[in-house]
Amino acid sequence: MDIKNKKIPEAEFEQLRKEVLLQWPTGKDVNLEEAIAYHKSLPEHKDFAKKLIKAKNENRTLIEPRAGVPDIDEHIKLLKYLEKEGEADLLPTTIDSYTRQNRYTEAENGINESIRLDRAMLNGFPAVNHGVAGCRKIIDSLDVPVQVRHGTPDARLLTEITYAGGFTSYEGGGISYNLPYCKNVPMEKTIRDWQYVDRLTGLYEEMGISINREPYGPLTGTLVPPFVSHAAAIIEALLAAEQGVKNITVGYGQCGNLIQDIAAIRTLEELTDEYLQKYGYNDVIVTTVLHQWMGGFPADEAKAFGVISLGSTIAALAKATKVIVKTPHEAVGIPTMAANAAGLRCTKQVVNMLSDQQFQNNELEVEKDIIRKETRCIVDKCFELGEGDIAVGVCRGVEAGVLDVPFAPCRANAGLMLPARDHNGAVRVLNMGNLPFGQELKDFHKEKIEERARAEKRDVSFQMVIDDVYAIGKGRLVGRPRY
Repeated sequence: MDIKNKKIPEAEFEQLRKEVLLQWPTGKDVNLEEAIAYHKSLPEHKDFAKKLIKAKNENRTLIEPRAGVPDIDEHIKLLKYLEKEGEADLLPTTIDSYTRQNRYTEAENGINESIRLDRAMLNGFPAVNHGVAGCRKIIDSLDVPVQVRHGTPDARLLTEITYAGGFTSYEGGGISYNLPYCKNVPMEKTIRDWQYVDRLTGLYEEMGISINREPYGPLTGTLVPPFVSHAAAIIEALLAAEQGVKNITVGYGQCGNLIQDIAAIRTLEELTDEYLQKYGYNDVIVTTVLHQWMGGFPADEAKAFGVISLGSTIAALAKATKVIVKTPHEAVGIPTMAANAAGLRCTKQVVNMLSDQQFQNNELEVEKDIIRKETRCIVDKCFELGEGDIAVGVCRGVEAGVLDVPFAPCRANAGLMLPARDHNGAVRVLNMGNLPFGQELKDFHKEKIEERARAEKRDVSFQMVIDDVYAIGKGRLVGRPRY
């Protein structure tokens, strides 16, 4: 597939829209001009982009849960509960797995079965099947902005319907919704399909409606070094900006080391701004989101609240614009409404207590400098591989293992780079694979891993990685051997 980082021409985009809107009957209800009028009728407090800008200007950290059920009324009931009892500043609509795979017939069956059995038979909200009217019922029923969260490689129809339905924020991207989620979808296809999403977002922007776009930060969510997620987020931000997106939230998944995580959030915004301005996108507003720990959780609820509290602390001290909140039921399955709200209240308490406090020390500055160097190595090499075109470059970079996401299921991903924690719990690189690092960075990572091995009196090995994957669920950050 021939791709390039250029705005999709108007005539080509209009033809694509006609094809996309025919993919399911609810597509016929999308009317762009009418959708713009609906958005303009919404009060300002329901505008996700504006609320993020206000929080950024005030140095506040907003809180947002994950949530989604198949029935419209039950979904509204759930979100209202999280808004009131959980004190959520922002709300999600998490999309079901069938919709994520464009399997709308199965999603329709899931809706019908949920009604028949009077319990949720889908793991999220099937927005395409419910259509524009169903989406607007949600937006009209709530008093805070709502975001679409999903995991869809080809999200074009979902975007059309949810944008027309009044959602003002949208997660995902051609890298972050491919490598961690797919097995056989080519990178070129997801990049192209997400250029459509971003061009539609740009079209809304040109018509006076700013919709927030959020690349998915955690990727596989397990031991992802900051430079990997930073590079993916920056590249997705550049691709989005070319299509006309003006409000972007870049994300990072908590790894657990306080210094590294705070350094990661602070450098993420800085580096995203740096690359956007370097390539001429000077009018894009960048905010940040920290995702609380995405790996294994302790089954004990009290211990789970400890993990949630650490993530809340990191978000507050890093001055992230928002934090995506976990629940004390993370280890056992889908949370109850009460458990979801409890995670939110726990986070809100910690964030509020730390809102006026500042965190700064020399170790933090050293870590920030390391992350800057690592990230620039990846992004700059992708530009080099693409001969100046980042859409081409990221596809070649993934193929070459330059951008290599640990534990990704996608066959396009090289899977050569292997992470592990150092002696202090920061995520480092155990096996470099084909990362384009200079000798200084390679030596840095090698020494950090060897320092841990000496302290634990064992050889550097893959067992460290295994131990680290399970450590937090077992009550530790670093997977130490048993003595």
